[in-house]
Amino acid sequence: MTDVIVNGTIEEETGEKSPPNCHRPFRKGSNPLNQTQRGRLQHRRSVLNTQINKEMRMRAGAENLYRACNSRKMKETVALELSFVNSNLQLLKEELSDLNSSVEVYQSDSESRATPMIPLGLKETKEVDFTVPFKDFILEHYSEDSNEYDGELKELHDLRRAMRTPERDEAGIELLMEYYNQLYYVEKRFFPPNRHLGIYFHWFDSLTGVPSSQRTVAFEKGSVLFNIGALYTQIGAKQDRTKKDGINAAIDAFQKAAGAFKYLQDNFSHAPSMDMGLETLEALVKLMLAQVQECVFERKVLGGWEENLTNCLTVAQEAAKVSEAYSIVHKAMNTPPVKDYVPFSWISMVLVKSEHFKAHSHYLAAVGFIDQKGHDDDEQLEKLLSQVHLRDTDSSSAAVATDREDRKQLGKAHLREALILHEDALRVHRMCKKLRQIDTLGTILKEAHNKSMTKYSDVEEEDEFYDEVIAPRIQPKTHHRPEIKPPNFANVKVVDIFHRLGPLAVFSARNQWSVPRTCLMEKGEQGFGFVLRGDSPVIVAEVEPGSKAAQGGVKPGDFIVAVDGRNVKWGKHQEVINLILSCGGEVSMQVVTPQGRDYLHPQLSNDQNGRTSSLSQREMMRTNSSPTASETGSTNSKRFSWGFRRREKSHSQVSAHSRAQLNSNRESCMW
Repeated sequence: MTDVIVNGTIEEETGEKSPPNCHRPFRKGSNPLNQTQRGRLQHRRSVLNTQINKEMRMRAGAENLYRACNSRKMKETVALELSFVNSNLQLLKEELSDLNSSVEVYQSDSESRATPMIPLGLKETKEVDFTVPFKDFILEHYSEDSNEYDGELKELHDLRRAMRTPERDEAGIELLMEYYNQLYYVEKRFFPPNRHLGIYFHWFDSLTGVPSSQRTVAFEKGSVLFNIGALYTQIGAKQDRTKKDGINAAIDAFQKAAGAFKYLQDNFSHAPSMDMGLETLEALVKLMLAQVQECVFERKVLGGWEENLTNCLTVAQEAAKVSEAYSIVHKAMNTPPVKDYVPFSWISMVLVKSEHFKAHSHYLAAVGFIDQKGHDDDEQLEKLLSQVHLRDTDSSSAAVATDREDRKQLGKAHLREALILHEDALRVHRMCKKLRQIDTLGTILKEAHNKSMTKYSDVEEEDEFYDEVIAPRIQPKTHHRPEIKPPNFANVKVVDIFHRLGPLAVFSARNQWSVPRTCLMEKGEQGFGFVLRGDSPVIVAEVEPGSKAAQGGVKPGDFIVAVDGRNVKWGKHQEVINLILSCGGEVSMQVVTPQGRDYLHPQLSNDQNGRTSSLSQREMMRTNSSPTASETGSTNSKRFSWGFRRREKSHSQVSAHSRAQLNSNRESCMW
């Protein structure tokens, strides 16, 4: 059997046994020192994270020294040094903030112009050396020669090193998901619930560079999951959105980024770093959905369209929907503590886009009302106006637009509103230094403003006989609602690197068993005198009193882990029997005795809280009464601080008839 991840849960599937020292190839990460703009940016971010970590340690030491010393002169000296450290730390954080505001390097390499999207940089991490703790645990807990697992440890180190610098494509996503899935096995194999191995996972905040350290694998999982979402934002930002395929790819990437951040938000609490805080993740989810909505609008107007009244008003509603989405993001980012955390340029860009698309919606409505192409039915036009304008505003101007001249005045009102909003967008753009450096954004804003100004100049005339009309707000409406796509880890199947330690359902960090003992038996006239059941691993079901097996030290409930020096933890039932028979009249068999759980009578075994529990019917049917079936998650779950929802086993009683039938299929007496 081989442990694999299927449909988000861990199951076992039948397959050929891997050779002991056969290691699977893995995908390598990109070279962080590549002289590309993105490579240099990520490398500089890594250097700044290290420098910030160093300055924070120096500040902590200076603060401790200041509190401990009694000399006034010494305190003044320490206070002066502390001010220098704080100044350096502030400069480093400002430089890191500028790097995080550098959105242009993540945009498409195409010469065509499109409004830039906001991507996220990856979280940086330190190297983790699993070698000594894992080797000690293999020797102590699994009672195996840890030196034989050097290959597996190297493979795990290589995989973690590669996932730190993933490529900005689907291969990079698969690499991160491969490591994320592999962490399931690592946690089950080496992290018991009541003991710590002294392994710390160090990760730096994505935006501030502040380091965080935790001993739990859940923190490692959460950080990798954040990087999956961040990498999707970079993939979406680099798409060429002047082509339909590029827009569709960007929509898919941003929706998956929203799904990753939403999954992280729903399954984690009490995050040690701000980038994975609930408020920050909520703002990021809304940001991704707003960028999806912007891509939907771009796809709507791609390739041109006939500027009749109906089309103009439909596209105007799409633009209003984009403005509404960015307005929601701006509100979320302006709420503490997110306001003091995210870069100011992000907040400014979100506000600029909200004003820009609101202005664009009024401009499109104005074009439709002024040109008035393709619509002569007043009754149908009145119905259309009632659907386009918001009802909670003063819509009297829309109600009186019964003739062509009234509609023209309404269009001019929309044009005036568009000009005001365009000027607001340009003003916010000028106020942010980082946005002024983004030439593409400034050019798009100016062109949109000039386009509205030109249109207004063409229709401007004396309106002394008309009352000034107030433009009503456009009703936001979209034909494509953004979808949050959670990460599908089942698409990336992985094989347990430490597969040779045995089936995970039995040989895991939380289970206990005796030290392996060797039982020597000589075949008597009545055989060996024991009964076997199940497979992977095979369990001793019965031992006849006074038999050769009993004299050799075999006990009911023992797992057979080796026969004649050959590892049979993954051995099938018939394979183990054939191996025993091939030994002739004398058999050397290595067994272990499980502790804390009765695998022979699981329905009578007690769990750690003293409650009786039984093996689920699905588990028994899948393995034919074998105790090695993996645990599957139930719908009942409990949320823990900084841990994914721990799944508890769902149990159901198996009928006596079905259990007897299963047992009869897998029992063989050795006489």
